[in-house]
Amino acid sequence: MAAKTHSETPAGEHTGRDGACPHPRGDPAPRCGDNRPVTDLATASAPPPGPASPRLRTAFRSALRAAAPALLAYTAVRMLGLLTLAIWAAVAERSPHQLLSARWDSLWYARVADGGYGYTVRLPDGSVHSDLAFFPLLPGLEWLLSAVSPLSFADAGLLVSWVSSLAAAWALYLVGERLYGARAGVCLAVLWAALPVGVVQSMAYSESLFTALAAWALYAVLTERWMTAGCLAALSGLTRPVGAAVVAAVVIAALLWLRRERVAPPPRVVAGVLLAPLGWFGYVAWVGVRTGEVTGYLDIQDGWGNGFDGGWAFSRFIWGHLTDSVIAGLGLVAGVTLVLWLLYLAFRQRQPPPLLMYTTIVVALALCAKGYFGSKPRLLLPAFPLLLPPAAGLAALRTRTAAVVLSALAVASAIYGAAWLHGSGPP
Repeated sequence: MAAKTHSETPAGEHTGRDGACPHPRGDPAPRCGDNRPVTDLATASAPPPGPASPRLRTAFRSALRAAAPALLAYTAVRMLGLLTLAIWAAVAERSPHQLLSARWDSLWYARVADGGYGYTVRLPDGSVHSDLAFFPLLPGLEWLLSAVSPLSFADAGLLVSWVSSLAAAWALYLVGERLYGARAGVCLAVLWAALPVGVVQSMAYSESLFTALAAWALYAVLTERWMTAGCLAALSGLTRPVGAAVVAAVVIAALLWLRRERVAPPPRVVAGVLLAPLGWFGYVAWVGVRTGEVTGYLDIQDGWGNGFDGGWAFSRFIWGHLTDSVIAGLGLVAGVTLVLWLLYLAFRQRQPPPLLMYTTIVVALALCAKGYFGSKPRLLLPAFPLLLPPAAGLAALRTRTAAVVLSALAVASAIYGAAWLHGSGPP
C-alpha cells in the first residue's frame, strides 16, 4: 500500500476554487470583485493578535484527543503485560519491581547515575566491561529525577521508561496516521506494545527513551520541522549507539528536500543537519578523549564482546543451533526471515526514504553485530517502521477482526514477556 499523498500546494499559498482569488494562507482573503487594495482589507479585517499559550493549549488538547485511542490501547496492552508479570512473579516468589528495575543494564545505568563514569569489571577470561559503553542521557535523567524527588535511581529509570513509552506510542500513531490513516496509526502503536519483547518498554532500559526520541525526530522530518528533528536526533545520539540511524535519516531527508526544491539550503535546514550528529559524535569523541584513543568507544565495545562483523558470528550461532537443536535453530531462522521480510515489505510499501534509511541501519546493526545474541530482539525494538506494513493491513480489516488479532498478540506478548524475564537473561 502506498503512503497517502498530501496537497502539493506551495506552503504559504491558498488557491480558491478553479484557481480563483489566490491569497497568502493565514491572511484575510479579498472578496472576488472587490477593487479595494488588499492592504486596506488586511488592515481592516485582521484580528487582533492573541496570546500564544491558549492557542498552544487548544492545539495540544486537539492532538491528544486524536491520539487518545492509540494511547489508551497501548496502555491497556502494557498494563496486561505488567499484570501478567506480577502474577507470574508472585507464583515464583520473585519481585516484579526488581525484575523491571534492578537487573542487567538497569544496574549499569543506575551506577552511572549514582557515581558517574569510571566503573569497570574484569572477567576471569581477561575481558573488561566498562560503563563507558552506556550512553549518558538515561543515567543523566535518572540523576536529575532523583535529585528533585524522593525516587531512587532505579525508580527514576522506570519513570523515564514509562513516560517515554507513552511518548513513543504517540509518535508512532502520528507517523502511521500521516502515512496510512488514523486506524493504521492506532494499530502501529498497539503492535509495538504487543511485540514479544514488549516488556522491555516497561523496564529501566533505554529502548523506550530512544524510540520516543527517534520516532518524534522522524515525524519532525516528515513534517519538515528541521530544527526539531535536529535537536531530537542529537538527543537520540546521547541515548544509544544506534542514534547514528536517526542522524542518517535527518541528513538523507535534508538532501532529498534540497534536491526536490532546487534552492539554496535555508538556515533552518542547515541548522537541523548540523545539530543532528552533535549528541552521537560528542559522546563518542568524549570517550576517545577519556581513553586516550581515537577508537576508544569501539575498544570499549570490543571489551564487551560487541562489534560489527557483518553477521558472521550470528550466522555461526544460528548454524550451531541448527546442528545441535533443530527446533531452536529453525526458530532463529524463522525470526530472522520475518525481520527481513518485514523490511522488504517496508520498501515495497514505499515508505518515505528517511524511514527506510533509519530502519535499515537499525536492522543491520542488530543482526550484523556480534555479542550477546539473546539481546537481538530487544535491539530491534526501535525499528518500528517494520510494523507499518502489518499495521496498514490490520487497518483495512473490520474493526472487530483487527481487535481480535491485536488482543491475541497482546496476550501472547504478556505471557512471553513474563516467562522471558524469569529466565536466565539478560533480555
